[in-house]
Amino acid sequence: MQGLLNLSPWGIVLYALILTHITIAAVTIYLHRHQAHRALELHPVVSHFFRFWLWLTTGMVTREWVAIHRKHHATCETEEDPHSPQVKGLRKVLFEGAELYREEARRTDTLNRFGKGAPDDWLERRVYTGHQGKGIVLLLAANLLLVGPAGLAVWGIQMIWIPFWAAGVINGVGHAIGYRNYQSPDASTNIVPWGILIGGEELHNNHHAFPNSARLSSKSWEFDIGWLYIRMLEMLGLARVKRIAPKPARITTHQGLDTEAVHAIVNSRFQVLARYGREVITRVHREETRRIAAMDAALKRHFKAVRRLLLREERLLDEEARQRMEEALRQSQALETTVQFRRQLQAIWQSAAGPEQIRSALQEWCRRAEASGIEALQAFARRLGGYRLRDN
Repeated sequence: MQGLLNLSPWGIVLYALILTHITIAAVTIYLHRHQAHRALELHPVVSHFFRFWLWLTTGMVTREWVAIHRKHHATCETEEDPHSPQVKGLRKVLFEGAELYREEARRTDTLNRFGKGAPDDWLERRVYTGHQGKGIVLLLAANLLLVGPAGLAVWGIQMIWIPFWAAGVINGVGHAIGYRNYQSPDASTNIVPWGILIGGEELHNNHHAFPNSARLSSKSWEFDIGWLYIRMLEMLGLARVKRIAPKPARITTHQGLDTEAVHAIVNSRFQVLARYGREVITRVHREETRRIAAMDAALKRHFKAVRRLLLREERLLDEEARQRMEEALRQSQALETTVQFRRQLQAIWQSAAGPEQIRSALQEWCRRAEASGIEALQAFARRLGGYRLRDN
């Protein structure tokens, strides 16, 4: 018996891939970008389709997912984080991510504090939440009807797809292994630059740097298939993008920190910080390595080895790495000065000060940078007032 669709073995594989991909799209577009972060609006028809599909294929409740994800952002890499591999270990999050999700979903304080604004209509109360497990039973019956006994295997794949890829890989690997475009205060990484298999969620570091952005890709060579789907929905009038990550531009002829420049710096602070690393710390490190190489070959090797550490978020360094970095800084006054200026720059935008206070602090930072005698730092300070946010 082949089922109503009478598919070949490869046809059944394609059938399973299409269904699981729709589920991934529902998670990233509806649950994540629309519900949790309000980065876009969806037409009620699209929103209700995704709600139904997730009830059918995962049994997940929108309010629970939204609350747990928002708590993750609010408490990232702390004991309160529902699924931090930095705290709980990569193995546990990767293979027991679904259990961690269910454990957190039982905490009413999490749902009450972080689940506000999630759907609370008749369908949500009486069907999707009230009969949470019946959707996946209906899915099993539909699979058996459509593809015959192979439908049981397809159903099994559907049941483990989100727990493994979303709860395990994104929450686990996405905070342990990969590359980082931005030195956000958490350990998030971009797993790969091509967000296809998990709907764009592979670009996890980009997301943590700009959580309210509907687009997860950042560099020109990164691809976010979820963003492609959103743009298609937008062209059909079924979605409206509210926010995406800012794209700063630097006007080289402009001098002075005006209100527009301060706004651009604060809103694109991770891009500014990345540029500081490239233009100041990397350049000074290279100059100091050449200087030290003429005096001590062994110290040169140590100096070269800490270059990556100097560019990382300091809160993510373990004690051994921190000691190696501090030892290098003790050997170079110029390098220590540039690192201290970076810390001070971060402290300015991490403060709760208003725009005018931030502007005054940045002006003072620039004044001291100009007086530092370090050419790369002086050049960076002179160009700081040229930042503007350009249209995306």
